[in-house]
Amino acid sequence: MEKRIGAALIVVEDKSVVEPLNQLISKNSHLILGRQGLPLSDRSISVISLVLEGTTDEIGAFTGPVGRLKGVTVKSILVPLAPNRVIP
Repeated sequence: MEKRIGAALIVVEDKSVVEPLNQLISKNSHLILGRQGLPLSDRSISVISLVLEGTTDEIGAFTGPVGRLKGVTVKSILVPLAPNRVIP
């Protein structure tokens, strides 16, 4: 299956899910090229942005469970890699 590059934006509204969320992120670290976290305490949320690389199945198997966590919203976008780009 063809690898894609994309991004996921995760909004955390319930701090009780931080530990299981970090476990999911760690378990799927092989997909993550970059991560940025922003605690927006004045709005009582945290935002995590991830740059991802993997197949649609791999990325979906990661973002699906993240989105099922209580108090968490995740949105992702994926684009195909350039046809002449080879990924080992």
